[in-house]
Amino acid sequence: MLRILATLAALTFLHFPAWAEFSDQYFEVTRGDGPHDVAVAPDGTVWYAGQKAGVAGKLDPATGKIERIPLGQNSAPHGVIVGPDGAPWFTDGGQNAIVRVDPETHSVKIWPLPPERMPYTNLNTAAFDGKERIWFTGQNGIYGRLDPETGEMKVWDAPRGRGPYGITATPSGDIWFVSLAGSYLANVDLETGQATVYEPPTPNQGARRVWSDSQGRLWISEWNTGNVSVYDPASDSWRQWKLPGEKPRTYSVWVDPDDKVWLTEWSSNAVVRFDPETEKFESFPSNRPNANVRQMLGRKGEAWAPESGTDRLRVIRYDPKTD
Repeated sequence: MLRILATLAALTFLHFPAWAEFSDQYFEVTRGDGPHDVAVAPDGTVWYAGQKAGVAGKLDPATGKIERIPLGQNSAPHGVIVGPDGAPWFTDGGQNAIVRVDPETHSVKIWPLPPERMPYTNLNTAAFDGKERIWFTGQNGIYGRLDPETGEMKVWDAPRGRGPYGITATPSGDIWFVSLAGSYLANVDLETGQATVYEPPTPNQGARRVWSDSQGRLWISEWNTGNVSVYDPASDSWRQWKLPGEKPRTYSVWVDPDDKVWLTEWSSNAVVRFDPETEKFESFPSNRPNANVRQMLGRKGEAWAPESGTDRLRVIRYDPKTD
């Protein structure tokens, strides 16, 4: 125990900024689950997409208990978010379907994509709009919308074909997505489904993930350039910052409730925190190699990072800003 505490203290001293208090904790999941994405429910329960095992994982951080719910034959969930109903919703590439798990009974409901979109669209991520409809992306060149109340699902071809990956909702309920292969940001008309492309100033930047801050600005992780960029729809303006390191590879982005930007950077095997006000980065390397964190999400005071390469869930707890 003393050795563990000493190691944690060393990490805090070396990598955590002095102006705030941080703590680092890791939770082992079942070997072979390959947790890809993670989502935190309002009660603190943490759900993860066990992509390699075809399961929904449910972690109680207070006890460390993990429950695994099989999602169906050939399941390979990529993304997970907690919906307005408090349930986890999965984009399941293996089943080519949207999947909901009841948080209490663990019953599974599956909405397959239309027959003409079978058998595989490489489903990626999802977000709910202001009308509680779930929008999703597929890297094979589609994006779509499911109305859980009616069961109606519509799927559209994406601009420039292959590439749609990250997707987000703004505080006003608007939907935006990015294309990794297409290197663009797009806004979706919530009724017609038409996607309007917004060109970033850096060509071929490889936009992988996107997240909205509290002001509706869109933060983008650029895989090819190692940048984090932001687009402000109000002023129609872009800004970019290069992450620390010689050849950074920026995989994911999440903006916390205090509008601090959390990123995952693969060349340094680290979670990186960016403060837009000071324009400074802070790095939090994993304590194991090849963490391969592909996504982050959390809540006030907690930044969660699923380590798909080590079969662990990592949480960095921090002092949130006090108003």
